[in-house]
Amino acid sequence: MKKEIIADVTQHDARVALLEDGELAEIQVELKGNERLVGNIYKGRVQNVLPGMQAAFVDIGLDKNAFLYVGDILADKGDFDFNDEHDVVDTELKQVNIRDIVKRGQEIIVQVLKQPGGAKGARITTHITLPGRHVVLMPSVDHIGVSRKIEDESERERLREIIEKYKPVGMGVIVRTAAVNCTEEELKRDIDFLIRLWRRIEKKSTLVSAPRLIHSEETVMFRTVRDMFTSEVDSFVINDREMYEKVLQVAEITQPEIAHRISFYEEKDNIFDRYGIEEAIAQAFERKVWLSSGAYLIIDEAEALTAIDVNTGKYIGDDDLQETIVNANTEAAIMIAKQIRLRDIGGIVIIDFIDMEDKANEDLIVEVLREALKKDRTKTNVVGFTGLGLVEMTRKKVRRRLSALLQQPCEDCQGSGKVMSPAARTISLVRDLYRTDNKMDSDRYLVEADEDIIAYIDRQNKKKIFMFEKLADKTVFLKQKPADMTDRSFRITALGGDKRSEDLSGARQMF
Repeated sequence: MKKEIIADVTQHDARVALLEDGELAEIQVELKGNERLVGNIYKGRVQNVLPGMQAAFVDIGLDKNAFLYVGDILADKGDFDFNDEHDVVDTELKQVNIRDIVKRGQEIIVQVLKQPGGAKGARITTHITLPGRHVVLMPSVDHIGVSRKIEDESERERLREIIEKYKPVGMGVIVRTAAVNCTEEELKRDIDFLIRLWRRIEKKSTLVSAPRLIHSEETVMFRTVRDMFTSEVDSFVINDREMYEKVLQVAEITQPEIAHRISFYEEKDNIFDRYGIEEAIAQAFERKVWLSSGAYLIIDEAEALTAIDVNTGKYIGDDDLQETIVNANTEAAIMIAKQIRLRDIGGIVIIDFIDMEDKANEDLIVEVLREALKKDRTKTNVVGFTGLGLVEMTRKKVRRRLSALLQQPCEDCQGSGKVMSPAARTISLVRDLYRTDNKMDSDRYLVEADEDIIAYIDRQNKKKIFMFEKLADKTVFLKQKPADMTDRSFRITALGGDKRSEDLSGARQMF
């Protein structure tokens, strides 16, 4: 399988796409000013302890207090006060009252497990993990683990023996899938780096008061180099010169044998247009997904779970009804695995396949789904068919799903549908303006846009983030779109030199 990583980096966002045989398999988006918090380490202060919920709310300096569940607390005497008569240390945490572990006003070191969203704050843990290229360091537990995706028993044993030699006393190490065939020196270097990083975090935590950010997780581009850019990737193309040089510098240190596969995209056109990624992203928001046979999926994302319904649609099969159903379900299972990965859907997923009479066919479909999910780097668990004939599965929540990141509830329909957010639509406007300029090369442009797009541009300008920065040598006029323009969010017009001034009534000049 040919694998390519395509990165579109602008002053407003960074988007990283993974292509498998030319098809979009994964997409990660990071908006400037709205970076991912998962993995960040904070020194927080406990604000409230709620025994009835077995949880505490901790101020880590964000808009909303973070949520700390008793099961996400490690019983470490160095960090917590314990009531000896409850014998907390030797008892399962789930059997302990959280009042015996944390107290209001206490300062603790925590790491973000789950991104804040909606009315909920971030979910945090005291179980700190520091991911490296080949291993993950766990400063709070004494444990050695090997990724289950490494199936070769001899390789698993070899890696375990190496880790036992270099594992720091009192700390834990998990071997990542990327460690397969790594040398002893590579693993030692990774562990040593993470130990030094942890020592710096420990030192900083003693010098600052809560709430305070102590350590930030890497940006999406450097996470890509660390987690996604492996020997299986044939090419890594970046359209920003500065970021290309930074990524190349890191790769030459961490993966010198494949660093030459990183290249700079020198063309002026949109890199995602060139690779057909923009269209694929747009399709990732569609509720109905057609399959090549004529069957289709309906994907509904709710707050607590995602429901996927399989329908035969236009697919009529041959003479055998059960064979027709099994064929449709097989194709659907493969597509469902692709869509879950592409949309970055996490949590509980319920799948309503077309009813099958034979249990052997049900087992076959579950196995097809599990096999298709092996391509997913995020942990999944397929439970199987329930008594109601539905397939239950879970997928670990690592990032905010694509729809939550780039869409918002529609005010007009009271949340029954979604539209692209002002940030996403404004960035789309900027890309279209650059495309227009590449084609027209005019000196003057008129941009007519929705009111919320104009408001977003004004807010960014106040932050000194100028949306039309690359066209500073051109004249750009901005005005609210006319009321009769209801089919789109914005319109871009290249102005000729003889354009009458009355055509620009109500417009203001950006440059």
